[in-house]
Amino acid sequence: MRLSAFLIAIFPLTIAAQQQKPLGESLQSWFDKAKSYIPNAASAPVASSAAKAAASNVVPLTKDNWQSVLTPSTTDPFEGPESWMVFFSGGNKTCYGKCAGLEQAWNESAALIAANPSSPRLAYVNCDRQPVLCASWSAGPPTVWYIQLPVTQTDQSKPATTIHIVGLNTTTTTAKEIVKIHTEKTYEKKPVYEGALHPFNGWVAQYGLLMPLGYVMYGFANIPSWAFMIGISMFSRYIMSKRTGGAQREVNQAQRSAPLGGAPPANEPAR
Repeated sequence: MRLSAFLIAIFPLTIAAQQQKPLGESLQSWFDKAKSYIPNAASAPVASSAAKAAASNVVPLTKDNWQSVLTPSTTDPFEGPESWMVFFSGGNKTCYGKCAGLEQAWNESAALIAANPSSPRLAYVNCDRQPVLCASWSAGPPTVWYIQLPVTQTDQSKPATTIHIVGLNTTTTTAKEIVKIHTEKTYEKKPVYEGALHPFNGWVAQYGLLMPLGYVMYGFANIPSWAFMIGISMFSRYIMSKRTGGAQREVNQAQRSAPLGGAPPANEPAR
């Protein structure tokens, strides 16, 4: 035992002598290598606690509840618009299995954002589980929608709802960057969304067609490609048959209208 302890004690010194490095640098390098072989058991509890914090602060949106959830919690016109951060994520179908890291970053950021005195309200949409909602909004992962819901004014007028769509990088986005969307207002670098499928101001929503259109778009998205090919083939054959059938009818009509004996030659007088 004493020999083993002695060898362990002189091992860093031997390495320093061989490589001619300072003793402190060699010791640090040796301890770093030793730490790399120790499993990091702290990451799992941290991720678990972040997920629990997110679950208590984040409202899941569905096609059935989003209109009732995304409403201002106050009627006081002097309190200004109410801010929401909606995180659109997905699984293998809509995010191609690349949103797992962003899910953890969002969970970590949710706890930090909730601790901010001016924190917005938080919501979450999984496009694999809510395909109709994502289709109706024309929203796809991974994005954060920063929504500012206006409050009805004293004259009963209501300003437009502003939306900024912030795209997230599946490999480089961190919880800190998601927090900055609100704290540093980085969402303002993105233009205000004014598309026809705007869930509050778009003309599709104004006519009450947002969710029906979402069902139609979801249905088209799930039609297999071979079905489209068969449909195009049948349609092209129908068009060709109409054209060839019309030409054949003209030939038949010309044959029926021609005299039975045929027309006389041009140089032969008619009798």
